[in-house]
Amino acid sequence: MAAGLFALLDDIAALAKLAAASIDDVGAAAGRASVKAAGVVVDDTAVTPQYVRGIAAERELPMIKQIAVGSLRNKLVFILPAALLLSEFLPWLLTPILMMGGGFLAYEGAHKIWGRIAGHGGHDAPVTELGPDHEKTMVSGAIRTDLILSAEIMVIALDEVTNESFLSRAIILAVVAIGITVLVYGVVALIVKMDDAGLSLAQRSSALAQKTGRGLVAGMPKVLAVIAVVGTAAMLWVGGHILLVGVDDLGWHAPYEAVHHLEGKVHHAVDGVGGVLAWLTNTTASALVGLLVGAVVLAVVQVLPRTKKAH
Repeated sequence: MAAGLFALLDDIAALAKLAAASIDDVGAAAGRASVKAAGVVVDDTAVTPQYVRGIAAERELPMIKQIAVGSLRNKLVFILPAALLLSEFLPWLLTPILMMGGGFLAYEGAHKIWGRIAGHGGHDAPVTELGPDHEKTMVSGAIRTDLILSAEIMVIALDEVTNESFLSRAIILAVVAIGITVLVYGVVALIVKMDDAGLSLAQRSSALAQKTGRGLVAGMPKVLAVIAVVGTAAMLWVGGHILLVGVDDLGWHAPYEAVHHLEGKVHHAVDGVGGVLAWLTNTTASALVGLLVGAVVLAVVQVLPRTKKAH
């Protein structure tokens, strides 16, 4: 009886260890997938605050909550099942679809740069409507924009876990969806309320609090500007890297091999920091590829039609 009990306890312990290992594997895979989606995540964080611009302070957080719920619904209800079915029955389509997403990221990055050169923003502010439906319109617009960004995030994440079992893919993608949504909209909430926090501190009697508050109010536009720049660079980098890996997977090896060869030479040329410089080399090359492809797509989509109209 005692032997049977100890055997049962051993089995339970083994199962517990297996479950813990599985959780670790899921967590590690979800982490890798989330890192690969970094460019879209930063862009999502930079884009969303514009939708609550000009809204009464007491309505900002409720609107962000609505957008976050819509984003989570986009990922879990619509995109996740489609991505899982794609990976299960049409896995060969994953690379072309991922490359389309990479091309879109490259286009978005190039569009933002062109916007600054031409003197207008990379993302147009949503059209405001007077009346009781104004808030609903803004939330709906944000959720529609999020659908595109969320699809890119989920497909990029899926590409990192294609070798996992169906159940593991489902769990990992769900973890990525929830984790990234909480991260993005948590940061967005902090960003949009930072001005209010600064104003509150500036009205206190403490000189330190006042100075901190004024610093927050003055610093937030600069923080948003930095986020926008980092987001643009990340989109070009991630988009270019996806395209390089994609064309390599499809059989055109020369571009990726050239970057990989240059990365290897840099890695061995400098002792100590060779690994960091090699990563920077790969990142810079990927960003340049993204910029080149994005510029071509931008010309086809926007510049050429305008030139034809001018003639």
